[in-house]
Parts: sequence; C-alpha cells; structure tokens
Amino acid sequence: MGSLATAEICDSSIPLIANGDVRVLSPIFKIYGQSRAFSGPIATVKVFEDNVLVRELLETKGEGRVLVVDGGGSMRCALVGGNLCQLALNMGWAGIVVNGVIRDVDEINGCDIGVRALASHPQKSNKKGLGEKHAPVHIGGTVIHDGEWLYADSDGILISKTELSV
Repeated sequence: MGSLATAEICDSSIPLIANGDVRVLSPIFKIYGQSRAFSGPIATVKVFEDNVLVRELLETKGEGRVLVVDGGGSMRCALVGGNLCQLALNMGWAGIVVNGVIRDVDEINGCDIGVRALASHPQKSNKKGLGEKHAPVHIGGTVIHDGEWLYADSDGILISKTELSV
C-alpha cells in the first residue's frame, strides 16, 4: 500500500470526508491474510450465499485491484476460502473485502494478500451463479462503486472516489 495510512488519510482529508469523496467503513471487519495494509481500485460483486461470480472475477487479472464482495452479511456459509485466496494472489489482486464470512482461515493467513471479512464459517457456499458483477454495493455504512479506490490497514478501511496521494 505504500505509505498511505488510513489514519493519516483521515487527518489530511477532512474536506474530502465532509463532502463524501472519502468514506470510512464501519469497523465490522476482521483482518486476515499476511498483507495487513493494501489498496487499489475496486471491483464489486453482489452475491448471496453463492460464490460462483466471486470465482469468476478472481479468475481475471487483478492488476492490483481489490475485490469487494457484498454477501449481504450472511453468516451461514463462506464466500471465500483458501483456494480462492490463492487464486487471487496468483492473478495479482491486492485484496478481498467480504461482507460475509470466509473459511480456511489458516490457509488464508498464509497468503500474502489482504483479506477482510465479518468472521469465519466452515460451510461452503452454493454454486448457482446468481448475483451481479460491477454493481454498486452497500457495505459498512456506505455505498461502494466499481472503480472507486479502497485503502485498508490495521486501523480500518476507507473508500475514495479517486486515487489518493501523500
């Protein structure tokens, strides 16, 4: 992520926060993966207890992007596991944020990628292919659009309409 710490961004971006160009997600996510800090342009996917579209996106070149998965906050089955995390790493994704649960936590914690999720759950998801790619999603108290930028570290997660610089 370079030297852009979320606390420093908040301190130096008060006008951007006030007008909504930079938004702070509610502190609902647990930290997984070896990359404690990550950032990149956002790709969104909206699914519910089905991770087929998650896999489809992670099979594309990540090019430093962050996949934001709106799983509706479901705690009943995992949308990302160790295999998908390794796929994301191999394809060049910077991170994954899941408004839902993940599994294979030990495997994910061994991957050099940033992952945020609500919790872990051992059950796998359905495989019907239902959902929507690149649609606006509502997570952590904010609407997130495909193409916006995400900045995450141990202090929290920020969404910005544009790429930020120091």
